[in-house]
Amino acid sequence: MNVLAVYSIKGGVGKTSNAVNLAYTASRNGYRTLVWDLDPQGASSYYFRIKAKIKGGSKDLLAGKRELDGLIKGTDFDNLDLLPADFSFRNLDLVLDAKKKPTQQLKKLLKPLAEQYDFIFLDCPPNISLLSEAVFKAADILLSPIIPTTLSLRTLEQLEKFIIDNDLNRLTLIPFFSMADRRKKMHRDIMGNLMQKHPEILTTAIPYASDIERMGLERMPLGGYIKKSPSTLAYDALWREILGRINYKHEIEN
Repeated sequence: MNVLAVYSIKGGVGKTSNAVNLAYTASRNGYRTLVWDLDPQGASSYYFRIKAKIKGGSKDLLAGKRELDGLIKGTDFDNLDLLPADFSFRNLDLVLDAKKKPTQQLKKLLKPLAEQYDFIFLDCPPNISLLSEAVFKAADILLSPIIPTTLSLRTLEQLEKFIIDNDLNRLTLIPFFSMADRRKKMHRDIMGNLMQKHPEILTTAIPYASDIERMGLERMPLGGYIKKSPSTLAYDALWREILGRINYKHEIEN
């Protein structure tokens, strides 16, 4: 089981659409895939037409009264399941803070799912918080979408510094460009400059495109209503790059 957290310090970077579309791409390639919607806004749950509600909320979940396996919902797509959000997740920091070893709680909850899934995608809320630290401990890979703007370098460097300062050595950060518009000179220049300074950034960029924006209307992953477009091809290429990094990580560790 590989746990991939789609995370950004900054909101509005296409985090949820990327989590949903990458999970869909993984499942379409035959991998048993789960999306855990950790954002109280429940956008991933909305895209899959599943109500963002968990009986007992975050307190019962972290108290061990509810196991994740019993909360998982099937989606309309083969090999792709969802663990829906709950509005009580807005208090997850407080609930975690009351627990012993709070940053280990998500990892503990996910452990029983190891035999059921090849990939688990965590759709995370923005900002660095106690929940974020728990996500970093639970995840193997941190997928971080960045928009080609002047703030991109700052947020990427903040995240890299946090990982180093907190000795998160086993966590692999994989940044990639999201909502990129190559028609804009500023986007092209920033992407070129950042990739020179940060070779860990993936070469595939997800475009700023109307077909991706339609996800909110269609309430499904991009590939559910468009079979082939520049956006679907970009997600296919991005997933291949991510798989390559994951396989390399496994080779190094073994």
